Formats: sequence, C-alpha cells, structure tokens
Amino acid sequence: MTGRTSPFGELRGQLLDAAEKFAGGPVAVSEILAGLVDDVDRALREELEIFPVCHHSPASGLAMVRRLREKQPKVIYLELCEDLQPLLTELRNCRLPVAVQAFATDIDGFPKEWAPLSVVAPITEASAEYQAISYALETPGVELVLVDRSTDHVFQWAPKEDPQAAPKEQEETGLHGDAVGVEIGDLRPRFAELEEHLLHHGKVRHWSEWWDQYVEQPLSGADYDTYRQVMVLIGSLFRRLGPGGDRLAVDEDRERYMWTRMREHLAASGADPADCLYVCGAFHAASHVEQFGVRSTATFEISPRTGTKWLYGLIPSSHSAIEAQFGLASGSVSIAAATWAKALTRSRLTPFQLAGQKGARKRAAKLPAPVAPGEVADRLTGFLSRPPALDALDEAELLGWSVDIVRLARRNGYLASTADAIAVYETSILLAGMRNRARPTPYDFQDAAVTCIEKDVVPGRRDVRRLCEILLGGDRAGEVGYDALPPLARDVYDRLAPLGLDLEKRTIQRALLDLNAEPDLVPCSDVLWMLRYLLPSDAVRPIMGERRLGERSIQESWDLSFGKHQRSIIELGYEGVTIEQVLEQRLRRSVRDPKATAAVALAAVEDAVLFLGSRRFTDELGARAVELLAAERTVDDAPEVLRRIRRLLAYYRANEPELPAWCEAFVTAGYAHYCTLLPTSFVDDDTGVRQVAAMLGFLFSMESLALALGCDRAQLEIAVQQSHPEAPAKVALLWAARHQLGLLPLEELRARCDELLANPLVIPSFPQYITGFVQAMEPAPALSGFVVEVISKAFGRLPDNVLLPWLPKLITTLKDGAGELVPVLVREAGRTFPGSLTAVDTWVPPWTARPRPAPAASAPVAAGPVAELLMGNPAACDAVAELLGCAGEWRSPGSGGGHPEVSALLAAHPEPALAVAGLLA
Repeated sequence: MTGRTSPFGELRGQLLDAAEKFAGGPVAVSEILAGLVDDVDRALREELEIFPVCHHSPASGLAMVRRLREKQPKVIYLELCEDLQPLLTELRNCRLPVAVQAFATDIDGFPKEWAPLSVVAPITEASAEYQAISYALETPGVELVLVDRSTDHVFQWAPKEDPQAAPKEQEETGLHGDAVGVEIGDLRPRFAELEEHLLHHGKVRHWSEWWDQYVEQPLSGADYDTYRQVMVLIGSLFRRLGPGGDRLAVDEDRERYMWTRMREHLAASGADPADCLYVCGAFHAASHVEQFGVRSTATFEISPRTGTKWLYGLIPSSHSAIEAQFGLASGSVSIAAATWAKALTRSRLTPFQLAGQKGARKRAAKLPAPVAPGEVADRLTGFLSRPPALDALDEAELLGWSVDIVRLARRNGYLASTADAIAVYETSILLAGMRNRARPTPYDFQDAAVTCIEKDVVPGRRDVRRLCEILLGGDRAGEVGYDALPPLARDVYDRLAPLGLDLEKRTIQRALLDLNAEPDLVPCSDVLWMLRYLLPSDAVRPIMGERRLGERSIQESWDLSFGKHQRSIIELGYEGVTIEQVLEQRLRRSVRDPKATAAVALAAVEDAVLFLGSRRFTDELGARAVELLAAERTVDDAPEVLRRIRRLLAYYRANEPELPAWCEAFVTAGYAHYCTLLPTSFVDDDTGVRQVAAMLGFLFSMESLALALGCDRAQLEIAVQQSHPEAPAKVALLWAARHQLGLLPLEELRARCDELLANPLVIPSFPQYITGFVQAMEPAPALSGFVVEVISKAFGRLPDNVLLPWLPKLITTLKDGAGELVPVLVREAGRTFPGSLTAVDTWVPPWTARPRPAPAASAPVAAGPVAELLMGNPAACDAVAELLGCAGEWRSPGSGGGHPEVSALLAAHPEPALAVAGLLA
C-alpha cells in the first residue's frame, strides 16, 4: 500500500520524517512505524469489515453497541471456538458473568496425563462479544457464526508439556479451576521491556491501570472510525514488537483457520461481505498471513479432530476468576463493569441483551435505520497529535466514594473518621494530578484509601484494598439457570427439593433432617451423602450424623453451599446422567487404575455398600480386590487391608446369611499371599514393623475362617519357622508370633526379655524390642498383659540416658503407628496396677517371683481299714504316683509329726468337736 493511494499517506510521511530526524537517518524504527500505518490501512480496506476488540473492555462494548445500531449486519463472525456455538442460546437462562465450557475426560489422541481437558470462555455483560451475541440471537434474520479453532484444536496446537499445568487458584478465584482460558481480544504487550517502559512512564502500577488511562478513557466517547483505527494500531504495535516464537505461530494458524472458515461460509451461504461483520481481537485484525481477506486464494488445510469425546456446558464465573485466569489486576474487571454502567448512563445508549436474561434490567432495544458506510478517513492523525480531553473533576462522585469507604472501613474494624474521608478525597486528587489526570480514577481512589486508612495490622478479614473493590462494584459472581443445567444437576436439585431450601443461593444454608419423624427425607439423605463423596469438602458438609457400615443416623444436620460450588455440580453432569452413575464410574475407574491396590479396591467396596447398595457391583469390585491382592509384591498397604477387610467381614456376618464369595476368596488368597511374603518381609529393611504386624494380624485373625475354607495351617508354621529377622522390633514380632502358635511358652519369652535387660550391650536397643511388642498386640492381643510387664520393667531398669531420649519416640510411635492399640494397652495397665495411691507402696507386680512358703510338717498318717488296705497292697498307689511323677515313701499309721497347736486348742475347747461328733452320730 503506497502513500499516494492510502488515506494515511500524510500520517505515514510524518512518522517517517520524525523517525529519521530523531535517529539522524533511516533506521529500523522507520520500518516499524511505516508498518503500523500499513497494517491499519490494510485492515480498514478489507471488504469484510473487521471490528477489533479487547477482552472485557467497556470501550469495545460501547463501540460495538454503536456500530451494530448503525450497520445492522446480517452475519456476524465471532472469534470463539466454533464448537461452542450451540451453548450460546442458553446464556439467556444465566446471570452473568458465566463461562462457556468444553470438557473431556475420555481423551483420544492426547497424552493420558493431560486428562481431564477443559476449556472455558468467560462472558461478561460489558464485553463486546456479549453485545454481538445478544444482537444476533434477538434480531430476526441475523446469523451468528463462530469461526475460531475448535476446542480440540486448542490442545492439538498446544505445547507438548501439559497445557493446564498452571497453579490452582484459591477458593474465590477458582471458579474456572485449571481450565485453559479462551479470551476474545487478548491485547497486552508480549515484549516484557515494552510493558515495563509503558508502566514506568505512565506512572501506573500494572497493565490494567495503564490500559484504562490511555486507551479506555480516551476511546469511551470516541466515534467508531477513531476507535477502530486506534485499536488496529495498538494491535499492530504489540504484534510487531512481540518476541515471536511458538505463540505467534499458533496465533497465525488461528488467523488462517478463521479466514478459511469465513470464506467457506460466504461461499456456502452467498452472503454479501458488505453485510457481514468480523469481530476479533485487535491483535488478529493486524494479521500478516497470506489467507487474510475474503479475496485471498491461499488455502489452509484444517486438520481433523481427534477421537476425544467433548462435552459442553455453562459454568458460573466471577470477576475475580476472570482476573486470575488472564493475569489481570485485582478488581480491574469490577472497575470495568462500573465504567460500563456509568458510560451507558452518560451516553444514553441502550445495550443489547438476551430476552429473559437473569439479573439484568429489561431494556427495549429499538434499532434505527441503518447508516450507509462512508469513505475511510484518517482519524489517527488527529487522535495522535492532540492530547486527550481530560474529564472534569466529579466532586460528588469522589465525595461519595470517600464517605462510603470510611463507613465501610468502620464496619470492618478500622478506626476511621471524617478526617480520613477528607484525606482520601484530597489524596485522590493529588495522585491523579501526579499521573496527568484531572479526574481521579478508581485506581487513584484505591491508592489514596490505602495510604490514608490502612494500618499495620488488618483488624478484620478484609483490608482496605478489598473494601475499595467491594465499594466500586465488588466481585460479581454469575449463576447458571436451572434450564441451562445438565440433566444430572437438574436431577440433584429436584431430588433435594423436599428440603425446602433455595439451593441457588451462594450463602451457606443449614438443612435439618429428622429421618424418624419424616421418612420421606431419607432419599435426600442418600443424595447428600453421595454428593459429600463427589463434591469438594466444603460444598456439602455434615454437622451431625454419620454413615458407616451397618449404621444409619436418626437425625442429620448439613451445611450446604451449592451456589458457590455450582461449577462442580455442573461438571458432574459431564460424567453421567445421575449421581449414582457417576459414583459407579468413579469407583470402577479407581479399581481399574494401573496404580490401584487391594486397599483401594476394598475402600471402593465399602463406598459401594454405603452409597449404592448394589450387590452385583459390590461383587465386581470385590473380585477386583482379590485380583489386586494376589498381584501385589509389597505389603505397604497391609494395615489398611486388614482394617477394611475386618470391617467388611463384620458387616456381612451381621447383615447377610452368608459371606459373599469374593470375601471367602479374599481371605484364602490373603492367607496364602501373606504366608508367602512373610519370611522376606521380616528381613526386608524397606518393610516396616507395622506392615509385618498387620500381616501377622491378618493371618492369625483370619485363621479360623481360612482353615474352614481349606487353607493349611502348616503354611503359617513354615513361614514363621523360615523367618530370621535381625532388626530388634521384628525379632520381638517373631517371638510374639511363635508364642501365638504355641512354639514359645510365656515363661521362656519372659526369660528372654529378662536376659536382654541384663545384657548391657543390648540395653540401648531394648526400646526397639518394646516397639515390636507393642505392634505385636495386633496379631496376639492376649500378649497385652505381657507388653505392660515389659514396658514396666523397661521403665524400672533402663538407665536414664537410654530411657529419656526414647520416651518421645515411644509416644510418637504409639500415636502414629499404633493409635488403635493404645486403648487396649491402657486398659490392661489399669487392670495390672493398683487403683489408689496408698496401695502403691504395698503393691507387688504379679510377674515378680515370690518366695515359696516353707513346706509344712508331714501330717500323721490316718489309721483305719482304708489305710491298712492301701498299705497292704501298695502296687496300685505306686503306679499312680509314678504316672503323676510324684515321689514319696510309705509311712506307718500314727507316724510323722503333728500340729501341737491344734491339739492344744482342741483339748482346751472340746465342745465344738463333741457337737460335730454328736451331729454326725
């Protein structure tokens, strides 16, 4: 495009002359400046009118409203993923801001670690794209066509590393989760030094403030031609000063994609390009690709989509979520919304909106007669050569802000006064003057309020900056209407309707369920427990009541926050039609995962029993648990396996006539599996004492059932005999196992412990033996008294330099590794030790060896016919004595010593003996 034929020839010449004078000769900057003008000229001369926008820009929204009323196009091409178009009609059932979402869990053609894939495109009322959508959907005869790459291509063209590997937002800014954001009109310098230069010389802190001062405010009241030329100029500037690379290559492919789709639609529909409008980001308006323009003959081959199954829906959004997603300054979207509302009032424009839009005032948008297009004129020269018109100071507005922020600060604990309001007012004017502004912007006011009111310590939950954001519009959160929800979400709301709560509210609501008095609420309780499993922990939180195997609550109390977590409920709808189906799919997926273990499968069985009650599905999960247990080569999850299988067996024994087949198979497979791994686990350093104790606990506690099902006890005996541990804790476990099998008497076990305590070389490691004995109470609970004995002896005999450093370790070991065994240990200690302080002095430990009493003098052998008979035939008595191992000798009647004390007592008091004799006579 030459200067003689272009309306921007004069501007082009001025820029080249200025560049040459500034640099003292032709330099690269001359080419850049000339290229900027050429890009503007090329975009404005295109037969298909290009409307450049910046995302969430009030100036773009105002210009869009004006242009749609003037031109009234018949076809609108919009830069948005083409497969999202069917969702746009559902926007009328929502309260903005919301985000259009594409979601995929079953992926094909992408790395598995990328799953799930998610793309969101947030839409606000102040955005130009919403105005275009509303105009197209509410005006008869107007067609809206989305022309950007599909969501599948978003990930096809993404870098090979995870495109969603971004840090998760916090609670309030996480409405979009880790989804990939798609924005219409990303307009920000991609050259870091350029952005830093603009912020420094603009005397602002962040990009949103610079954009508001130097672009938004000057263009809000500008005519359409000026707006269009300036936006293309900015897009061309950022494009030419960008670093290039992969991101620019992707943007160029997007431009080729969009121009190819538009030419295809024009050819298929026969529409006149003069009656069409192409809405895209200002960056893409200054495109240099060869496919640019409807008359271009260059082709672009669009690759087919992968086999990934995409699901689509609407999710709630918020201003803070948009800011976090796209790296905008905190509060900038709320300020843009306030600027939009103020500009509408000032310009008396009636924006377009969808009929039935929730949360919006009804506006009748009557279209005037269309205005014929005029010749392209140079508006850039005048815009760039004169300073922007400064808005006059709006004293009433600034006074209102100053008074309201002081009132809001006092409500939040700040000691603010009228003097602070005056200080905020004057400081706002001062800051605006320092930044070359006659009228303080919300950013100036925010800085002034922080300077004058903020203290060293924030007295409440919100600081002054957050209070300013609330004052200037707050963080508006959107809502997806009932009719726009997926079937699963609608089913959840319908099934919880008997609770009588407004579940669409963003506040926390308390639900009280008396299940005995109102049995109709039992299905609601079932739904809430399933949602408790599927949703984030703070979305459905039980306050009273619990659900365990074999137990049901009589009354329940819940805190529900569905409005705040509506996105999570909507995304459940991408996985199934009902929450039961989603829960079944998740449980099945968890046990089929390559990293699944037997403990995970048993947990899935327990959840299926609690929430689904399907015997068929439970048996399927149980069979998978048997497969996983048999395939495991480690015993890391043995404690979890033991705890869960015990609980499930107790449940089935109490509620079923017989055990399920998978339970019997699990016990037999576990018995053989743990017997096989026991010898290696004893000597393996990577296997902990708790894991070995859990294996022994499984073998001993399930032994009777396993033997009844056909297992052989010799397996366990051989496994124990083959175990030769070296670690003291595992040696103690082995001794306990041998005692449980009857291979090691208690007296011999006590003697071994006494021998260890008597050996000074072993004393430093004796606490480890105690740790093993504590863990041994799992497989051998009868040893609890002996464990108390060993610990008592250790406290009594171990030196302080060994005992004191070991005490903290003992406490942490009992807490972390044997928490469920501590009550047993304490209960046994309570039975062993005296119950009162006075009894301690005379208490003798039951395991202390007591002196045997002196043998009593032999009693005289009684005389009589029986004695004479036995003495006359001693062979029988001698045989019995030999059989019993008793040694003795025969004495004659009347021989041996007596009890003289007794004889003397009876002689002195013969009456009792005579009375007994008389009674017997």
